Amino acid sequence: MQTTAVLPEGLTVRAPEVGDAEAIFGLVSAYNTGLVGLPDCTLAQVGEGIADPGFDCAADGWLVIAEDGAPVGYGTTFGRVGRQSIEIQLTSTVPGVAAWLFDRTMLRADEMGREAGHAEITVDTFVYRDDESLRALLSEHAFTTGTTYHRMRVDHTGPVEAPEVPDGVVVRRGAPDAATQWVAHELIIDTFRGQYGFSPRPHDEWVEMRDASSSWSQLTLLEIDGRAVAVRDCSDDFLGENCGHVGMLGVLEEFRGRGLAKFLLRDAFALDAAAGRDGTILLVDTNNPTPALDLYLSVGFTPTLVFEGWQRTLPVS
Repeated sequence: MQTTAVLPEGLTVRAPEVGDAEAIFGLVSAYNTGLVGLPDCTLAQVGEGIADPGFDCAADGWLVIAEDGAPVGYGTTFGRVGRQSIEIQLTSTVPGVAAWLFDRTMLRADEMGREAGHAEITVDTFVYRDDESLRALLSEHAFTTGTTYHRMRVDHTGPVEAPEVPDGVVVRRGAPDAATQWVAHELIIDTFRGQYGFSPRPHDEWVEMRDASSSWSQLTLLEIDGRAVAVRDCSDDFLGENCGHVGMLGVLEEFRGRGLAKFLLRDAFALDAAAGRDGTILLVDTNNPTPALDLYLSVGFTPTLVFEGWQRTLPVS
């Protein structure tokens, strides 16, 4: 794959390091605030991304720095399982830097596909609907929109009553041991298989990632007749907005329609309200094969932000 963009004069580039997290957070949060009015990321998330066990800082990241030492661009390429499905992300308000980062991230994606022996790869990225410059750049390079996401929020103005546990259901809170972690991971894979952009990590890598970035206490399983049939995974990603976050919510297909998802959502509301959170936030894929958007609207969620998944499938050079 040939690159065409040239880095603007006076700028330098190097691989990111864990110690760069604060500077990168400042860059990304300022970029996001200019587009959607809020940082939409945390310092912890940036640091976790750099330290992710599936991310090779030296090969998969580029930090562009101005002469005064301030970062003016940041790009990453993340290869999912098998490295046939690859995610790129780039941030810069400088058009020339954005174009250069796009070329570098795509070149690395091509390298990943070639190293893994693939004839073609699918590259995707996630873009705010209001980010006209990045959407135009992707469109120029034959990317198309694959799906639309809604950020949704429900507010808590006081205590929220905990819902009754459905008949025949046992609630398991937390995953403190290896056996429970294995069950939770398998359940996430089973319930999210086939959804846009979902590629399961190897179990050991998933555990390592969670050990570094998440609390096992925020995983909740529902069991029926001793079988785990539903999972909710929460995080602290939106503590900056004093909100809880439902990162994943899945129910095995044969157990849908029994109110398990609604129970897990209302249970999250009660927990978040009891912890003094102002609300609960989640993200929904509007092309989800299950009627997820209708479910979330029915329990009081309101859309607050829209962004898109863009992708392109291309041959490996």
